[in-house]
Amino acid sequence: MKLPPLLLLGLLACVGAAHAAERIKDIAAIQGVRANQLIGYGVVVGLDGTGDQTTQTPFTTQSIVNMLTQMGVTLPPGVNMQLKNVAAVMVTADLPPFSQPGQTIDVTVSSLGNAKSLRGGTLILTPLKGADGQVYAMAQGNLVVSGAGAAANGNQTQINHLSAGRIPAGATVERSVATALGESGAINLELRQSDFTTASRVVDAVNAKFGAGTARALNGRVIQVKTPVGESERVAFLGAIESLDVSPAPAMAKVIINARTGSVVMNRTVMLDASAVSHGNLSVTITSQPVISQPAPLSRGETVVTQQSQIEIRQQPGEVMLLNGGASLADVVKALNSIGATPLDLLAILQALKASGALRAELEVI
Repeated sequence: MKLPPLLLLGLLACVGAAHAAERIKDIAAIQGVRANQLIGYGVVVGLDGTGDQTTQTPFTTQSIVNMLTQMGVTLPPGVNMQLKNVAAVMVTADLPPFSQPGQTIDVTVSSLGNAKSLRGGTLILTPLKGADGQVYAMAQGNLVVSGAGAAANGNQTQINHLSAGRIPAGATVERSVATALGESGAINLELRQSDFTTASRVVDAVNAKFGAGTARALNGRVIQVKTPVGESERVAFLGAIESLDVSPAPAMAKVIINARTGSVVMNRTVMLDASAVSHGNLSVTITSQPVISQPAPLSRGETVVTQQSQIEIRQQPGEVMLLNGGASLADVVKALNSIGATPLDLLAILQALKASGALRAELEVI
């Protein structure tokens, strides 16, 4: 049976609306449940002659001297250490929320000096500190570097990056970060993108599931939700809230233009008011050809090479394209491309449409 066009469009709209529903955990986060960044200074050893040049990075030598001193090794005063298998590095990691002592996390190791490669190196025990200066993890292990390189007879080949690597499960958590989750009888949900309509829909979904008054919107981003008293009940309650489906409000119409590549990206169908666009190209072509002047035979003259330049200016006639009200930007871009608009022309035309008020969308140039 053939459906009428209007009914078919209505069914497609219903299907699109059904697919637009998202879980609350995908559009919001619980306030206070976040990762914390850790950082530390360490030393990588065991490199195959690709470490720091200690004459140019004295802090690498100082780190080795301090480490050996702590291990009971006393170096003679004034000794000149020429190390090639050692590199000073910065170690970074993210401490996930609710991490407990004894758990392991991945770490990233990046060269701090002028080491050529960290491939095959081993990170020596390094404390990782948080923003408060406290040690939250200890890192150590063998680096995994995805790059590779070789050099011989002045030729060098390199694939990917050799000055950084990772250590899977390379750090052990030593201190947990206390997180007060709903102990005051309420938690706050933070939308990833502020929107009053979406906040209102989240409140309606939570109240419809757990009763009126459970949730209330504080503003366009934060929704306050009352939680049970017991810890186990609180965890189950938050899990149920994260699984609720909500249809977010359509995003604000936006056009993003990359001025370097001429790319145009639209996040939704952007409509235009009635307007007219005039397009014309002015091109300047400069060509140079060498002209060789040969001296006469036996004249002891020299061959002279000069450049003869030719400048040509072409201007294509302007074309006026009428845009009816309600036209989509995708159709406009397609029409502009058909008449030969370059990426720079397209950028200028869209900016002019925005300035004239015909483009009903936010224009962002990156």
